[in-house]
Amino acid sequence: MERHFERELTELSHKLEQMTSLCGEGLRAAARAFNEADTAAAEPAFQNERRINQLEIEIDHSVADCFALFQPVAVDLRFLLAILKINNDLERIGDHVVNIAQSAVTSASQPKASRLELPRMLDVTINMFADASRSFFSRDLETARAVLEADDMVDGLNRSNTREAIQMVKAGTMELEQALELMRISRNLERIGDLSTNIAEEVIFHVQAKVVKHHVEE
Repeated sequence: MERHFERELTELSHKLEQMTSLCGEGLRAAARAFNEADTAAAEPAFQNERRINQLEIEIDHSVADCFALFQPVAVDLRFLLAILKINNDLERIGDHVVNIAQSAVTSASQPKASRLELPRMLDVTINMFADASRSFFSRDLETARAVLEADDMVDGLNRSNTREAIQMVKAGTMELEQALELMRISRNLERIGDLSTNIAEEVIFHVQAKVVKHHVEE
């Protein structure tokens, strides 16, 4: 029975790794589509969404089976709870990636104007997500805490982008439609930053049994 449980946990980890890989690939593709005004580059973001959604359902069912069959306790229980929450976070990240890709495709056909702080925000968010994912599978608390600290930067960039876009529309240097697409990208990146932070918090919960939501552990 114990060996079967270990196999189930290993399979769950593999599926979660697939989800993180698909989300990361989609996010990088959406970033490339925006930075290079290349609509074809966004295609992986759209293609990966279906598989991400499918994996979310499979993982949900597997976790439910583990609870019913094995009644896990202590660190195994925390691991399953973390997988359950991260699974949901990844599915939502996949949705935000698609939103970014859609806006990147639309922006590619619009007049070239200021791209605000979006290239920098894309880089920071991509790194946050990569670090959060890696910290879970390697149980790296230092990297997880670095993700928590980076969240403030993403929030600040989102506020800056919103202010600048509004100012440019008022000044007549940017069309409203374009400003809305840029702010949509910024807002979705901010949400991915929040969800990456959630993943990092689950790492700390899984490894140390400490809840650090809503604040960075001193």
